[in-house]
Formats: sequence, structure tokens, C-alpha cells
Amino acid sequence: MSRENILLDAVSNDLEIIEFYLEEELDDGSIYTSYFGMNVAKVLSIIRRPPVTGVPGKHHPAALGTFNLRGKVLPLVDLALWLGKKSPDNENRKVIVSEFSSITTAFLVSGVNRIHRMTWGQVEPPGKHLQSFSHDSITGVVRFDQRIVFLLDMEQIIASMNPELSLDAHAEQVPESAATQGHGLTVLIADDSAPIRAIIARVLEKTGFTVIRTTCGREAWDTLKALKSKADAAGIPVTDLVQLIISDIEMPDMDGHTLTRHIKEDPTFKVLPVVLFSSLISEVVYQKGVKAGADDQISKPGLPQLAKRSRELITTFLGK
Repeated sequence: MSRENILLDAVSNDLEIIEFYLEEELDDGSIYTSYFGMNVAKVLSIIRRPPVTGVPGKHHPAALGTFNLRGKVLPLVDLALWLGKKSPDNENRKVIVSEFSSITTAFLVSGVNRIHRMTWGQVEPPGKHLQSFSHDSITGVVRFDQRIVFLLDMEQIIASMNPELSLDAHAEQVPESAATQGHGLTVLIADDSAPIRAIIARVLEKTGFTVIRTTCGREAWDTLKALKSKADAAGIPVTDLVQLIISDIEMPDMDGHTLTRHIKEDPTFKVLPVVLFSSLISEVVYQKGVKAGADDQISKPGLPQLAKRSRELITTFLGK
């Protein structure tokens, strides 16, 4: 099966991650190696460390400067430094050039190991202690025989480097005139990033929606089933309790495509509109969302249109 066909297989719950590592120089002079990963779909290329020019004005210490790659000026971010690690400098370090949310950024790492093919079911959500320790920068944990690989929240890292690119900045663009468009309506959101979950909820609540927050596709699906039981006990349709689902795509345990497929294949839930809200809406990923049954797909950070589109879909599908 080709890679494109794998990506288009909405039933598979599959993903590919590229594993890289960061070396940290400890106080005693020894080297400690940590392993991390990111979705291959976000990776454009892997190159040797290029020479960089300085960043004018104030900037984050991890922003090393910029360099020219095929006529495009890209920022270079030292991931070890961003994570608070002192990494030994050497010429063999690699740079991962990535693109998501229509932003291209290069990340300096100690080295790259390999690509792993797996399912989202193999990705564990991080515990609260790990989330707190990592400042919510880790979204998933993958356990291999000899090491643990942490999946990083690359969107949060970029936003910390340039606040103008953050979802928070786009949240302020929602007009005050939209304050009542979600009045009396409930939206269930599924996103594994705590900061993004909070921002989406804040925008929806600002426009009048009631929001149910869940951390992954599995929790969202379990929550929907619990709402169905509650509706059955009260003798009302489940659409009286929830009117729309907004889901990220990349999530531990069950991804957004699989959640969408479960909803659209269920005779009770299939009437509910589903919006995929992700930084990964490429053409191939978009077609996978269509195959899964998504009713709309919005690329992060399109927050201003999210509330408006949610209201339109609820009116179209449920007449509310």
C-alpha cells in the first residue's frame, strides 16, 4: 500500500512519527540523551545545520537566527535550548524543516534516528506530572523496548517564539457582535493540547456556546455515549444535549479521523455535524477527513471562523 493510500485509510487510526534525539550535557560532564518525535506529515526535509544570521531586536533565546533554504528565509529554533537543556555543540547536529498551520520552521536537534509506523492507540496521553514538568509541551508518549519517545506540541513551541502566531492572538479577532450566535447550543471539543483546548473553549464561550471539553478521541467518544444514556433516560434526543463536535486530528489513543468515522457510522450520532480543526489540513489529510465523514475542516489558527461556521452547521444539520 502506498503512503498516500495509508493516509487516506480513515479506518486505520495510523500515523508515522519521525524519531529524533536531544543530547544534554550534565553538570558532571556526562551526556544524557532524550528521545522525541513528531508527525512525519509535518516534515518537509532533514538537512545539516546551516550557517545562520542573527535575529534583530528582542527574541527568545532558543531562536538562533535565520537561514536561506531554496530562496526562502526560515527561522532556526534550538529545541534543546527551548526545553531548557544544555546541548553540546557539534557540526553533526541535524535540522528538521517542518510545515504546519501554513508556517515553515526549522528545528535544530542532536540527531535523527528513524521513522516509526504505528497507530494512535499506541500513543499514551502524558500524565499530569509530565505535562506540568514539560510546560504542556508533550502531547503523547510512545514506549519502545529500550526507550521512551515523547511527542512534542510543535504548535505551542512556535507560538512561544512568536506570540503573533499563537491561537491566543487569533482568538482576539472574534468580533463582539458574535457574542450571542451560540446561545443555547452545546459543542463538544476534543484536543490533546491543554492550552489549545482552553483557547477554543474560550472563543466558543465568548460567542455564547456551552462547551464540553475532552482530551482525545477516545474520551470524546465515551462522553458522547454517556450523553446518549442520559438522553435515553430522560426520553429526549441526544441532539438536545450536544449539537456539534469539534475535533483535532492528532490525538493519543484515538485520532480525530477515527472519532469522526465512529460518529458517522452510528445511527444515533450521525446527525451531529463534525468539524476537524487541525494544523494538518493538507490536501491528502483533507481527503482522509472527507472519507471519514467530516462535515467541515478548518486549518488552525482559523479561530475567528470557527464559531461562525459552527453555528451555520448546527442550523443546516439540526435546524436549531
